[in-house]
Amino acid sequence: MSNSTFEITKEKEHEVRATDAMCINESQQDHKWYYNFKYLITGVLFGIVFVKAEVISWFRIQEMFRLQSFHMYGIIGGAVLVGMLSVWLIKTLKIKTIHGEEITFSDKKFNKGQIYGGLIFGLGWGLTGACPGPLFAQIGVGATVVMATLLSAVAGTWVYGRFREQLPH
Repeated sequence: MSNSTFEITKEKEHEVRATDAMCINESQQDHKWYYNFKYLITGVLFGIVFVKAEVISWFRIQEMFRLQSFHMYGIIGGAVLVGMLSVWLIKTLKIKTIHGEEITFSDKKFNKGQIYGGLIFGLGWGLTGACPGPLFAQIGVGATVVMATLLSAVAGTWVYGRFREQLPH
């Protein structure tokens, strides 16, 4: 493979990945095998917070979709505000990663596939009472029936990857 072909392929890969991800930053650093334990610990703590805040409760999720309670809307709205503030601070103060790498954000173009995907996601969320984030916390607290939802989510991800080129983007 010639050098110019590699560059075109790498550029094409960036274009494809930019449509799939909010952030395409990748660290160029190699780390020891135990480096990711901090993420495991953070995930477990986050799961505990989800359980205590009743974010993983099927009943709370059903209340939200039936417009009977503000609980979930308050949590989601709070998360959106924290996310907006965080991105604004990162951009304004030019904050870098803990390893000194620059954090960049890429603009995403709107497309009709986002509407279809959002509708399918919302329908699945409403029917199963499970969003992908809390799935593992739900399983962790003993709601093993949620494993069917997890397997369905994995299957849906595979189907999307398999038929990605034929889907509206």
